[in-house]
Amino acid sequence: MAPAHLTSGSHGRLPHVAIFPFMAKGHTIPLIQLANYLRHHRLATVTFFTTPGNAAFVRGGLSSGDDDDDVAAVVELDFPVDAPGIPPGVESAEGLASMAAFVAFTDAVSLLRPQFEAAVAAMWPPASFIVADAFLYWVNESAAVLGVPKMSFFGISAFAQVMRELRNRHGLCAVMEPGDVDDDGYPATLAVPEFPHIRVTLEDLMATFGEPSAVRMMMELDGKLGKAIEESHGLIINTFHGLEAPYIKFWNEHVGPRAWPIGPLCLAQPASATADARPSWMDWLDEKAAAGRPVLYIALGTLAAIPEVQLKEVADGLERADVNFIWAVRPKNIDLGLGFEERIKDRGLVVREWVDQLEILQHESVQGFLSHSGWNSVLESVTAGVPLAVWPMIADQPFNTRFLVDELNIAIRVSPIDRTMRGLVPSEEISKVVKELMDGEAGAEATKRVVELSALAKEAMDEGGLSWIAVKEMITELCAMKNDVHEKEEANYCKQDV
Repeated sequence: MAPAHLTSGSHGRLPHVAIFPFMAKGHTIPLIQLANYLRHHRLATVTFFTTPGNAAFVRGGLSSGDDDDDVAAVVELDFPVDAPGIPPGVESAEGLASMAAFVAFTDAVSLLRPQFEAAVAAMWPPASFIVADAFLYWVNESAAVLGVPKMSFFGISAFAQVMRELRNRHGLCAVMEPGDVDDDGYPATLAVPEFPHIRVTLEDLMATFGEPSAVRMMMELDGKLGKAIEESHGLIINTFHGLEAPYIKFWNEHVGPRAWPIGPLCLAQPASATADARPSWMDWLDEKAAAGRPVLYIALGTLAAIPEVQLKEVADGLERADVNFIWAVRPKNIDLGLGFEERIKDRGLVVREWVDQLEILQHESVQGFLSHSGWNSVLESVTAGVPLAVWPMIADQPFNTRFLVDELNIAIRVSPIDRTMRGLVPSEEISKVVKELMDGEAGAEATKRVVELSALAKEAMDEGGLSWIAVKEMITELCAMKNDVHEKEEANYCKQDV
């Protein structure tokens, strides 16, 4: 059955959505996927906002759809020149070396406001609503000036979103002191109010604020994000009920504004239609599948800077584990140890380029994922039915790790020597966790559970599924809101004319 098309109420046109991601790949990718989903299912037309330095990546991700005319407009806003605290030419968070620079970057992005407002005002058909990353906190004011409803997008899990709210609501960061330990000498934990079965460390709670020198600045930024979400018309969350129902329910009943779980958006991304040559690593995976040799995929994120000494421990651990693996390593010029790549060439492949992670995870040979537990990576692994070994480093990752390991039982945790996120993970720990994931009982149990969740993810995104319904209801509600505003404006104009 063909999907029912939505209209904005103006001459039967489709709603026109302005989408504006924060300038980081992990923030941009799910909103590209949302844009493709809206257009592919004829739910809306899209104008996508970015900057010149990010435009090629955005255009590469936006599929053309079934019709030649069905192409999302991409508006390039000129990034501020010589912005304080930002290296010249950097237009994406991946190019930043510290959390202090990250805060300076978000401040610089706010200088795009006049260009953004002028571009949205010029959209035709007029914008039905705006979807903007919560890091673009100033878009709330722009939307109010323009008279356009605005939705916040925050690319973290519902679980992490709730934990963040309860941390702030109850002042949990003040309950423990740095250095508090349990009877075994490891970091102390506390039970989270409202969810006492969840225990977190002070480091878990503070991870979103980055290194100690940036805590004050990041707390201020976190407050701006929270206010932007609170004052939006709703919150788009890239998740689905089958994965996070209790936390979606809690948010909607006890926090707000209404959260719309419309994911996992990675399932909305159509297969690439380009004629480019197939990457060599996909051929390598084909060979492993033909030989019946399961493969571990390793990718540790794009924002956290991992020291070379730590990456050498990872390399040594993979060599010790004697498993087949493909490792998307960064930075691309990192030294993994003398002779490492030569010694493992028959069972391991190191890739130093940008890869299509979802394509790799969906390959039949890939049966495990060593990850930093960033939410995009988690969703891609879940949809592909691949269990994880999780190694949290920054931001929402420790919350995700506790959710995946302690609640969903689809992952095994990688633990540094001192059980802190900044501690060294020795090669012996890498080897032990990897072997357990790929060959052990815990890995087998995680595989069974994640395959069940994969089926629920697909069901949610299929026509008639809960995420499908949420997208349509959200658009209908926002378009009605915009139409009400226009009707009131027209009524006021008529009264003045009379």
